[in-house]
Amino acid sequence: MKQLLLASSIFLVACGAQTDASEPEAAEKPAPQVEAEAPVKPNITSQSLGGNMYMLLGPGGNIGVSVGDDGVYMIDDKFARFGQEIIDVVGTLTDKPITYVLNTHHHGDHSGANVEMKAVGATVVAHDNVRARMGMSYMNQAFGRQQDARDEALWPTLTFSDEMTLWFNGDEVRAIHIPAGHTDGDSIVHFVGANIIHLGDNYFLGMLPFVDVDSGGTIQGMITAQQTAFDLSDVNTKIIPGHGPLSTKAELGESIKRLQAIHDRVKARKDAGESLEAIIAADPLADMTKLESFIDKPAMITATWRSLGGDI
Repeated sequence: MKQLLLASSIFLVACGAQTDASEPEAAEKPAPQVEAEAPVKPNITSQSLGGNMYMLLGPGGNIGVSVGDDGVYMIDDKFARFGQEIIDVVGTLTDKPITYVLNTHHHGDHSGANVEMKAVGATVVAHDNVRARMGMSYMNQAFGRQQDARDEALWPTLTFSDEMTLWFNGDEVRAIHIPAGHTDGDSIVHFVGANIIHLGDNYFLGMLPFVDVDSGGTIQGMITAQQTAFDLSDVNTKIIPGHGPLSTKAELGESIKRLQAIHDRVKARKDAGESLEAIIAADPLADMTKLESFIDKPAMITATWRSLGGDI
């Protein structure tokens, strides 16, 4: 998807100059200038969350990782092109195999490396609707393009309908389905003992979120997802957003207020009979300009309008 490409980070390889002083005549004549590539920055890096928990950062959605005697339980797996690098980074954290990978939803920046994870023995888990969505072709009106069904090799092989609990690495790990959130197949994942919650794309930290209405998402459901996580949290909870740095309950609370304000401002104008075009022109999100990224204010207003039943 276009939004997945736009959400990705871009890394540049820098070139510099160095002097070859190993030659015998180096002290007697100017050393030749030779171009040399600087070490390539890794795409995927790990951040310790304490105990046996980690967060993998880089292009695509954030990954949550639990390591321990039972193996590796991984939440999301970014794009296919990073599959081997993800496996290699996990290999620096543990010598245990990747046992389970849970996709928080069907988008390719969170499930793109499913094939690579299956190849090393992982079972891919997700809500029933994730598997169904991967098998669908549909028009993504938000970005004006056809989204083709994905290869069956990418589909999860273990699905659940409402909630799933896995007792793994000494922790209770709850996957909770959020109907009509970012999509209609989203799960938030609560590592109860570790006090960590992965919200997937129901939480974009520091930017306007993408509500995938064409995949059954709504801003109301996204608010519900964040409120669910908020209610499960305390001041020490570490919250992994789908995109953005590690977050806190306080920051999540601010996000809930902001999403509710977006919803309420657009709804008030829609209920008053204003058209979508008139609402966009009125700029009711003027105080949120700094949060624009690949989703700008008009796109946010449009997604909210559509969540409220408006046509485009």
